[in-house]
Amino acid sequence: MNLDFSPEDNAFREEARAFLAQSYPKELREKQARGETLGKEDYLSWHRILAKKGWAAPSWPKEWGGTDWTPTQKYIWSEEQARADTLGILPFGVAMLAPVIYTFGTEEQKAKFLPDIRDGKIWWCQGYSEPGAGSDLASLKTRAERVTGDDGKEYYIVNGQKTWTTLGQHADWGFFLVRTDPDSKPQAGISFLLIDMKTPGITVRPIITLEGGHEVNDVFLDNVKVPVENRVFHENQGWTCAKALLAHERSGIA
Repeated sequence: MNLDFSPEDNAFREEARAFLAQSYPKELREKQARGETLGKEDYLSWHRILAKKGWAAPSWPKEWGGTDWTPTQKYIWSEEQARADTLGILPFGVAMLAPVIYTFGTEEQKAKFLPDIRDGKIWWCQGYSEPGAGSDLASLKTRAERVTGDDGKEYYIVNGQKTWTTLGQHADWGFFLVRTDPDSKPQAGISFLLIDMKTPGITVRPIITLEGGHEVNDVFLDNVKVPVENRVFHENQGWTCAKALLAHERSGIA
């Protein structure tokens, strides 16, 4: 068995190494060296450079911006990023939400959200855990009641609380698990909603951790009005999306 890299793989490694050396922002490197807390624009600046190169979402379907790399090339890219000590792309959009959208979303949802996720134009947060519903996620209590608005369109009115929302203070949008059928068994009554974090009724409150850092948050939803068209997959079948998302998050297969 020959475990050496092929000439093509070695050439790709040289390309990746040269790109990282030439393109990683000097200011970002200096901030990392000084141990500074990095902000939203720090993370997105590198994301956008990778997007311009076409390397922001290697494992996506090629039609939406994937690279069509081999597994070996993906491994080499990960190894070279680690060698260069670069920031990783935050996983919430690219590695967690996007596979749910391109697997379960409508064509309209794919066209609306995937390009901005790929290009680093939207910062996403994850609204899963709740007080009393962390590891037992299926016991979540955030409610979404379906109503018809004065404009004749259908909406969900969302009420509840999410917690440990990582970097939610920077988020433009969030993906949330909400209970749309309180009478069914826990996993069967959950839906998966995409919510604009600027919607009236959303409050993000910092949770300051033991070392004084602000990475996680409480998110309160008070009569938050969400268009039904922002639901991914079928009503009451969001658990299917949730399991798919967590598989990508935990294993890195995205």
